[in-house]
Amino acid sequence: MRKLLPAISILITILIFSCVKEDEFSIIPEITYIGQTKISMNQGAFMEDSLFVQFSFTDGDGDIGDQDSINIFLTDTRQDFTTTYRIPEIPDVAVNDAIEGTVTLLLFTTCCLYTDNSQAPCTPSTSMPMDEVTYTLQIRDRAGNMSNSITLQPITLLCN
Repeated sequence: MRKLLPAISILITILIFSCVKEDEFSIIPEITYIGQTKISMNQGAFMEDSLFVQFSFTDGDGDIGDQDSINIFLTDTRQDFTTTYRIPEIPDVAVNDAIEGTVTLLLFTTCCLYTDNSQAPCTPSTSMPMDEVTYTLQIRDRAGNMSNSITLQPITLLCN
C-alpha cells in the first residue's frame, strides 16, 4: 500500500496570478508568510483540531511542485521534527516560466511537550496548561533548490 504522506492533512490552493511577468524572479524559490487562521489549538491526536497557514511563492523557472517528491518541509522547532507535504506539479502554461502563487496548508494539531517529563505528551495537564509551538517552513523545487525559511506565528497549545 502506498504510504500516504500527510496529504490527508494538506489542502493546497495554488493560484497562478500571472505566468508572463515583467518582473524577474530568481530560479531559487522565494516564499513569504501571509498568515494563519488562528493562534491556538487544543492539543490532541491527529485531526482533533486544525488551522490554515497561507504563504506565497515566486519561482523564476516555474519548476514548483512534483507528483512524486516531497517539497514542503514544516519543522516543529521544539524538537526539530519535520513533517513533509507535497505540492502537486504546476504545469507550464506560458512562454515565460516565471510563476507566483499562494499555498494554503491545513495544519493539524500536535501534542504538548512537558519540559519536566512529568507526563506523556498528549495527556491533559493542570500543572502545565499551555505549551507553545513555532514552525518554520521551506519549499524545494524540482531542481532541488531550497527556498528561504519562514517562521510561522507561534501557536499556543491548550494542554488541558
